[in-house]
Amino acid sequence: MKILISGSHGFIGSALHAHLRQQGHSLLRLIRLTQVARSDEVFWNPAEQFIEHGKLAGVDAVIHLAGENLYGRWNDKKKQAIRDSRAIGTTFLSKTLAAKADKPKVLICASAIGYYGDRGEHDCIENTSGGEGFLAEIARVWEDATKPAADAGIRVVNLRFGIVLGKDGGALAKMLTPFKMGMGGPLGDGQQWISWISMLDAIRVIEFAMSRETLKGPFNAVSPHPVRNKEFARTLGRALHRPEVVPIPRRMLHFMFGEMADETLLASTKALPHKLQLEEFQFEHPDLHTALESILV
Repeated sequence: MKILISGSHGFIGSALHAHLRQQGHSLLRLIRLTQVARSDEVFWNPAEQFIEHGKLAGVDAVIHLAGENLYGRWNDKKKQAIRDSRAIGTTFLSKTLAAKADKPKVLICASAIGYYGDRGEHDCIENTSGGEGFLAEIARVWEDATKPAADAGIRVVNLRFGIVLGKDGGALAKMLTPFKMGMGGPLGDGQQWISWISMLDAIRVIEFAMSRETLKGPFNAVSPHPVRNKEFARTLGRALHRPEVVPIPRRMLHFMFGEMADETLLASTKALPHKLQLEEFQFEHPDLHTALESILV
């Protein structure tokens, strides 16, 4: 297949690109650099509504992963960058694909379980209503931005990712150093639910969504076994042979990260892969221990 990927140099995108290249697919990277793009790169600038249309000929599938990193303290400028990177970029890409004479068969767009907000003990499946807060708003905007493509007859899949676990980046990479030093631990009271997925399974879900022609709409890209933050810390500590963990107080996290801590580190979202399981998707790493043992070898 000829596949266009945005965010291909990011945490998920780089692993996905390497995997799909090994599978023999023809790949194009959607990039925002100002220099002349290479033959396997397509330059775009959503803010200026520009894209190299000629290079999009014959694309079978589009995987849209690009978006401003959520990590860091959220001020007005940061929040606007997060919002614009998803709303403006996704809308422009969707309209571009919709206007093509040779439309791709499928658009797979990243989203996030932040769609559900902080839901405590509530099980969140794909038909659960959207929650409150900045991340919930962003996820709704992100998914709504794919509507022009869907209206044009392109099959659209919105993958609501949980925390993606891989040792080369993302949340896990930030945790490894303090845990290896014996200073890692649960966040706040540790009772909040963490919905996660291994990098391998995240890639397999993307492939699954790309190949199954009946799949469309939102899908929770998470393991079937979410864990409480306290259990996550304990399991990671054991995997690193650092069983003693030090809790990090809620007040300290809020002081360090402000609103981001409240909506990401301390929020409880128990998302389940209901629709993937109905489609009989088989997880390579259904439980956290197996996932960490594989990642940390």
